[in-house]
Amino acid sequence: MSIIAGIIVGFVAWFILRYVLAGIYTVNQDQRAVKTIFGRAERVGDATTLDDPISEHLKPEERERYEFPQVRVIPPGGPYFKWPWEKIYKVHVSTQTANMAHDPETPTANQGGTVLEAVTKDQLNTGLSGQIRYRVSEKNLYAYLFGVKRPIVHVMGYFTSILRERIANFEAPPPPPKPEGALPTPEIATAAIGVSINDLRKNLRDINEHMDRECKSAEARYGIVLDASLITGIDPPAEVESALAAINTAYNQISSDISLAHAGADQKLVQSRRAVEIETLKAHAEVEPLRAMAEQLRLLRQSGPEAMAAYVRNVRLKLFSEARRVIVEVPRD
Repeated sequence: MSIIAGIIVGFVAWFILRYVLAGIYTVNQDQRAVKTIFGRAERVGDATTLDDPISEHLKPEERERYEFPQVRVIPPGGPYFKWPWEKIYKVHVSTQTANMAHDPETPTANQGGTVLEAVTKDQLNTGLSGQIRYRVSEKNLYAYLFGVKRPIVHVMGYFTSILRERIANFEAPPPPPKPEGALPTPEIATAAIGVSINDLRKNLRDINEHMDRECKSAEARYGIVLDASLITGIDPPAEVESALAAINTAYNQISSDISLAHAGADQKLVQSRRAVEIETLKAHAEVEPLRAMAEQLRLLRQSGPEAMAAYVRNVRLKLFSEARRVIVEVPRD
């Protein structure tokens, strides 16, 4: 009888250790959990992700395909308890950073996950570098845990396909019209030879914003939120890079020469204005004595004809006193 009692006690102890104490669990602050009962996740009534604002970025034809049930999320804390027929799935919801060229399935791809290759509209192989920030969405844990086997692989592939499509079809906005005879900018010069690398580099911000808009549906698709994408570098092939460098160098040299020519012309204009001012002042200085003399003669004339005759006589006498020779015309008989 004691043996049977020992077996029962041992079984009870094993059951308590195996299913009761082992059923106690906690959820960390950076985690969220989902419980399944006999393999079925606890759901919030009949609610689906289509009832949540995260689905507003899905296209109409995608809404039925990405309709997932909303599950009950276990918040941080504890201790919680689960029965043996229940299972807990924990996920980290903190923001993570990854190289945009990283391939989770093939880590050696894309030059060891450092450079993502893409083809531009003018058939140039371009290397892209940058980072993306992502986190697991609490509003769509069903898609992350049960929708796809490796959601991060799908998200990285989704991001890469959108980025390559954007690079392949990218067209820079037309530049503003230039005045007639103005020097073309490097963008116009490179566009003339069919090179769009400068356009891509100049519009990096627009490309990043486009990627953020296009990837907003990833939360409803895969349960992952792409917080931000940051493309930091666009590296063309070496021969194209050297051609772009030569074009930009030539343009900068021409711009420098034109700036020097403008500076020289402005300096000459300033010197010409000063010369005109000086000559004008000289002319004014020569005219003023004549005006003063004219005013004196006018006043003498008003005094009477004798005064004018006396003035003329005095002037002649002064001239005669200073002259070495005087030629006098003698009237003929």
